[in-house]
Amino acid sequence: MIHMRNICKQYDTGTVALDHVNVDIKKGEFVFIVGASGAGKSTFIKMLFREELPTSGKLMVNGHDVVHMEHREVPYLRRELGVIFQDYRLLPDKTVFENVAFAMQVIEAPRRLMQRSVNSVLDVVGLRDKYKCFPSQLSGGEQQRVAIARAIVNDPAIVIADEPTGNLDPDTSWDIMDIFKRINKAGTTIVMATHDRAIVDTMKKRVIAIENGQIVRDQLRGGYGYEA
Repeated sequence: MIHMRNICKQYDTGTVALDHVNVDIKKGEFVFIVGASGAGKSTFIKMLFREELPTSGKLMVNGHDVVHMEHREVPYLRRELGVIFQDYRLLPDKTVFENVAFAMQVIEAPRRLMQRSVNSVLDVVGLRDKYKCFPSQLSGGEQQRVAIARAIVNDPAIVIADEPTGNLDPDTSWDIMDIFKRINKAGTTIVMATHDRAIVDTMKKRVIAIENGQIVRDQLRGGYGYEA
């Protein structure tokens, strides 16, 4: 699903964010990306949906050559991905239903399919009764649930999450992780950057640790490995 070969990223400032990174992530895996702030986690994540491009190396995501693809091909790659951010990135003037439906409008999905799919994913995240609410009327945890619903409504092959529990209290964070576990159990590949030691240590999924732009640890059933 994801293949990185000798991926390097150096910014114009001279900062080396990734240094000869080699990673293979298979279909259905659940992978945590961990490391200190500035280690290269966000750059790693952003490359998967082509928000950043490597300086050199080869990157394949779900069969797409991310490095050499034409600009017009990028939307097709992103349609196969669900991306979730720490700051939710919801549209403030749209309801819960409309925020989730927007992801289907972009790909011009039929209206009947849209209605059915949005209601289905709102059931998955437990927000069917909040479908008329606006983001400002929701808690942080509820907003993150909407963001997850929006990310999975098009049945993506891979869900990419960048610190999805970073702004949430511990109990809410576990509720969110339960949703991710259910998504993963249904067959979706999940790649998640996180600083949440308790979640990583408890879930015992694959852990890739990045330090100074290099992978220093890649463990199946790994732990966080850093002091809180």
